[in-house]
Amino acid sequence: MSSLTSFSTHPVIQFLDKCITLRAFKQAHAQAITTGLAVHTYPLSRILLISSALSLSYALSIFNQIPNPTIFLFNTLISSVINHNYHTHIAFSLYSRILYHKTLVPNSFTYPSLFKACGSSEWAEHGRALHTHVLKFLEPPYDHFVQSSLLVFYAKLGQVGTSRYLFNEISNPDLASWNSILTAYARNDGSTFAGVLTDGDATLSLECFNLFRELQASEVRPNEVTLVAVIGACANLGALAQGVWVHAYLRKHNLLLNLFVATALIDMYSRCGCLDLAYQLFILLPRRDVFCYNAMIGGFGIHGFGHQALGLFNKIKVEGLIPDDVTFIVTISACSHVGLVEEGRRVFNSMKEIFEIEPKLEHYSCLVDLLGRVGRLTEAEEIVRDMPMKPNAVVWRSLLGAAKVHGNLEMGEVALKNLLQLEPETSGNYVLLSNLYARMNRWEDVNKVRRLMKDHTVDKFPGSSLVEINGAVHEFLTGDRTHPRSEEVHSKLDDISRALRAYGHKPSTGDVLFDIEEEEKEDALSYHSERLAIAFALIASDSHVPIRVIKNLRVCSDCHVSTKLISLIYGREIIVRDRSRFHHFRDGICSCADYW
Repeated sequence: MSSLTSFSTHPVIQFLDKCITLRAFKQAHAQAITTGLAVHTYPLSRILLISSALSLSYALSIFNQIPNPTIFLFNTLISSVINHNYHTHIAFSLYSRILYHKTLVPNSFTYPSLFKACGSSEWAEHGRALHTHVLKFLEPPYDHFVQSSLLVFYAKLGQVGTSRYLFNEISNPDLASWNSILTAYARNDGSTFAGVLTDGDATLSLECFNLFRELQASEVRPNEVTLVAVIGACANLGALAQGVWVHAYLRKHNLLLNLFVATALIDMYSRCGCLDLAYQLFILLPRRDVFCYNAMIGGFGIHGFGHQALGLFNKIKVEGLIPDDVTFIVTISACSHVGLVEEGRRVFNSMKEIFEIEPKLEHYSCLVDLLGRVGRLTEAEEIVRDMPMKPNAVVWRSLLGAAKVHGNLEMGEVALKNLLQLEPETSGNYVLLSNLYARMNRWEDVNKVRRLMKDHTVDKFPGSSLVEINGAVHEFLTGDRTHPRSEEVHSKLDDISRALRAYGHKPSTGDVLFDIEEEEKEDALSYHSERLAIAFALIASDSHVPIRVIKNLRVCSDCHVSTKLISLIYGREIIVRDRSRFHHFRDGICSCADYW
């Protein structure tokens, strides 16, 4: 019997490995047949592997002529079909043939590739069915690669709890397993640049830090992929001190500042409020791809530098790079934050006219937001009506938000009606319309919305703010009294309220959703989560250090005015990241110029 070494060094096998065209491969295949190599398992596996990369139909025709293909050959072809981005259904068709075979049984090498193919939502149910097959056909303890592939599969679906359970079942996780679970907790997909930070997101990001500490205590050495996940967690939390530490760790341990790491760092510095550091890193890169540009354009956008974002968008074209879907989203959003309506429309129109990219729902949503923010509600409504696909919840929410800002009750009610059909459980939709009613003192309608929320068993999403003090992240909820220094915080709030009144500040109570006395409304506003976070930072941080706050909701108008005055009264720079952008408060002025 010929050895594997003799097969691998055979001239025909070496000829096969060098084939880059189907024509050359067919010549080598003919030689493999005439020399008798094609009847042996290892040469056959090489033939299937190489041919499937050149022509899947040709590879399948070869496979279908094998009298009794072994499980090894099935696994080889399944893996190759998936790795070369062919249709997933072909891989599952091959898997079905294994199941219906009289003697073949799937093994540990069958499943990792199939789980890899099930990462997208349309194949998720097949992946869950495969999990039951693992339990049916494989004996525990399960192979390390099977466990890791299961972990990655559930992580891609966002089922972090299941991923963590599977991770804990791995006795000695390798680096790939560590990276998969860290990425799951960091939720680092790069799709948002400000985003809404929920309590769950904060908990997941904090757990990412805890896992990274466990990794450091193990014998596994982190790599660049590891740090991308941890940097993503820092960005989510606005944890600048930890982000700087990870950047230093990268340099200390001689890890590569590749484009993936650089993009993560640019995004992290931007989302932690240090736009100057993000741009410094961006311009020092010897080479930049479109993902780097997207991160930097997104950074400029959420900080209110629309013209700089447009400048980078134009530079992409000059450098010969091709913008992608995200490029247009962040650029139009950057225009929206500063009211560059015509410039944003030109960017949107250029998708089809110049780059031949068909706009998606996300791009139409950005366009609706762009028009709605400046009060061009009729045009925004026309976009929603005439767009070539059915509007989703994001589009209707953009319209509802614009209606709330500009007091268009009729449009707000139409938007909410559509939102309730798409997302009846999302509290923010009800709150936006309640705000609109409250501003008009239509308290009966406010109560109707509250009853509607109760009927749908929807709870209002609580306001939450994070503030980083000396490397530690502190969280405050609206009206919070659970912090260890709560008494000091509330005492400071009283001092702030007195100072604001001395400066002539009269609270804007339009966003209070209860029909109560004006004095009670003013009291309710003073306990918003960002006020508590700022009060704590004033007593706990160095007076020369900027105060950095991450808020999960949009800053209300009264808190915005109050924070401007607080920055003047206490001589502090206050940087607030709300659900959509940054506000830099300094000397009584906000960088958003009251447009947000």
